[in-house]
Amino acid sequence: MTSPLSPSQNATAHNASLRFIAVDVETANSQHGSICQIGLALAASDGTITTKGLLIDPEQPFSSFNINLHGIGPKTVGGAATFPEALERLRPLLEQNILIQHSSFDKKAFDAACARYGIAPLASQWLDSVQIARKAWPELKGNGGHGLASLKSYLGLVFKHHDAEEDARAAAEVTLLAETATGSAFTELAAPRKKAPRFEASLAIAGNPNGPFYGEIACFSGTLAVSRVEAAKSAAGVGITVKTSLTQKTTLLIVGAQALETDQPQSTKHKRAEEMARAGHSIKIITEHEFHALIQTC
Repeated sequence: MTSPLSPSQNATAHNASLRFIAVDVETANSQHGSICQIGLALAASDGTITTKGLLIDPEQPFSSFNINLHGIGPKTVGGAATFPEALERLRPLLEQNILIQHSSFDKKAFDAACARYGIAPLASQWLDSVQIARKAWPELKGNGGHGLASLKSYLGLVFKHHDAEEDARAAAEVTLLAETATGSAFTELAAPRKKAPRFEASLAIAGNPNGPFYGEIACFSGTLAVSRVEAAKSAAGVGITVKTSLTQKTTLLIVGAQALETDQPQSTKHKRAEEMARAGHSIKIITEHEFHALIQTC
């Protein structure tokens, strides 16, 4: 469904029950703020998508490259609203809804245009449907990528690329299809990936030859209640040689209790030690609590 956005339609859309609005822009030249077309795809709670397109007079020269890309030129935008005029009508709608862009270009374009005209930027929450697509279809990494052209082929989408209204609809469809594919809400899919915890550096130290556990070779993994240096020295005192990496000679992997008691992801060392144990290697995985209990018996 396609139509320009008039003030009366703006009020209707503003009051509608929308889940998000996908936004796309085309520019007149290489300047981010030279917006010459704005496309909106309004995704309602019932799953329907209404698209709206606005031509914008960028009040800047058009480059031949951009004209060839999207087909919009000076004659096309003759009599169209300027960006400030269009934003005045759009602002209530856009600031009351979550905005989705495919990559970071569209927000940058809006911000640049606002800065150029000296008007306040949109106070909106922007999410990126590229990030959403990456979580839904990780197999496309290195195999076409997650741009709209690649997703168009992979998902069987039908739209005219480099038309702002069509691209906005495509971004909305990608978002809804990603929800179906994963069973997760688009807000969850757009959230940044949790970074793996960064662990304190380990200390390599030889075990006391007179210690009761001399001959054991240990490695620490995860977050410990004490520093790794302190833990390594305690282990060496009872004869355990501590190494910074896991090898075929490792006999003990001492894992921070937090990693086992919470949903913290297993470290690479922990996963590898489990694989070694399943393969018949003589390695034991114990918690930091068990390790302290062990050395206290000496």
